Amino acid sequence: MRIKADTERCIGAGMCALTAPKVFDQSEEDGTVLLLVDEPAAEDEAAVRRAVQVCPSGALSLD
Repeated sequence: MRIKADTERCIGAGMCALTAPKVFDQSEEDGTVLLLVDEPAAEDEAAVRRAVQVCPSGALSLD
């Protein structure tokens, strides 16, 4: 699984960082999503899938 984050679409809600903090963070400058890893460990996959689902702007996707 590979994560794609569209920072232009991101509204900085922070749901990703709350849902999967090992994988996502937020920029201190504008609050947009930061990927800590683009290919999460197997034990983080469920949280990543949930983060993609709850992202209010649809800025996250999976390959």
